[in-house]
Amino acid sequence: MRFLKSLSGRFLVLTAVFVMLAEVLIFVPSVARFREDFLMSRLERAQIAALALLANEDISAELQEELLLNAGVFNIVLRRDAARQLVLSSPLPQPVSATFDLRNASALVLIRDALARLTDPEPQVIRVIGVPSRMAGLLIEITLETEPLRMAMLDYGFRILMLSLVISVITAGLLYLAVRALLVRPISRVVGHMQSYAAAPEDARRVIVPSAGVTELREAEEALKSLQTQLTGALKQRERLAQLGGAVARVSHDLRNILTTAQLFTDRIETSDDPKVQRMAPKLVGSISRAVHLCESTLAFGRAEEPAARLERFALAPLVEEVIESERMAIEAEADIQFASDIPDGQNVRADREQLYRVLTNLLRNARQAIADAGKSGAIDVSARESNGTCIITVADTGPGLPPKARENLFRPFQGAASRGGSGLGLSIAQELVRGHGGDLTLERSNATGTVFSICLPAGE
Repeated sequence: MRFLKSLSGRFLVLTAVFVMLAEVLIFVPSVARFREDFLMSRLERAQIAALALLANEDISAELQEELLLNAGVFNIVLRRDAARQLVLSSPLPQPVSATFDLRNASALVLIRDALARLTDPEPQVIRVIGVPSRMAGLLIEITLETEPLRMAMLDYGFRILMLSLVISVITAGLLYLAVRALLVRPISRVVGHMQSYAAAPEDARRVIVPSAGVTELREAEEALKSLQTQLTGALKQRERLAQLGGAVARVSHDLRNILTTAQLFTDRIETSDDPKVQRMAPKLVGSISRAVHLCESTLAFGRAEEPAARLERFALAPLVEEVIESERMAIEAEADIQFASDIPDGQNVRADREQLYRVLTNLLRNARQAIADAGKSGAIDVSARESNGTCIITVADTGPGLPPKARENLFRPFQGAASRGGSGLGLSIAQELVRGHGGDLTLERSNATGTVFSICLPAGE
């Protein structure tokens, strides 16, 4: 059974079946042709016996019987010069059951009559009409028994069947060997390479080397090689990124501790009475705070996953005002940035307050930094509305828009930074937090007139 399930085994069986089918299609007309030749040979023998009698009419009854026996017929009727003459005759064992005219018989008629004779085992006496050879008359008619004809047809069919079996076995065997050499072995080689590669995909030495001579298999091997090469490179890159992430997380952890200590000293510096110190201290505090936040973001992203959102229903407007007030305090003195909020009265959301605060802070900080980097005045607007059971929070700014590269890799960590010095982690973390609520963070538009982000949160019960 296992052999029949293999490609070569099935090909062997199908080849034998198809060859036998072809032989059957050849067998039927061959048997019909054999029957016709058999009857024609009886007509020729009968014609020779009739001519012998016509040449010498003083033939004894014993010799006439011997001529009929050698011809294999009972009666011979010959028509010459429009005269129909019973040349030789003998008693019939039974009445004539059918008459067959071979003069104008079509191929379908011959096939039909041959199959009927093969399937009918009862001995019968039939009449056969044909044209004498060498223009020896106008018509010749004989009667004969069907049993010798049927036995000869069965013997001929058996020989054809045995020959067909031999041809089928030889053909199937040759094709089997050809398929094994041209298809099965190359396919087994490819499967072996795949199994070997699957055991250690990071080992570049296990990448397949195309060598098949068949065009289709060669293309499959080349495609497999390309796939394995890309996968091996991706695995190596993933391993390097994992190592880099671990190193960055450790450095960020230590750096955060150092910056926290520095932040404590800056708090004391702010109490100084020196005007220069008072003017410089806020900038120093802002820079250290941003550095601490970057370290915290890196550590948060380096964790396997964010903690599950602790959902609660609360008013959205106070949270937005808290975020806006925090960003107002971070605006540099020379920057002209206006904040506005359009939150309907009684607008509530069902979310994790701390995580939503982080998401809004990230979006507003990015907008503020984009406007400040452009060196122009601008505005940031936060609005909210409900639609089909979804709370949609929109953060829009009038900044210069995101660069094309940033838009292409917007939510990919370490690749979607929109400003110099950015890590590209903020939006990635923000989107992860929103999706943890069952919602989504999307970029609505970004062009020279500004950028718009939308936070979609399920309203919930």
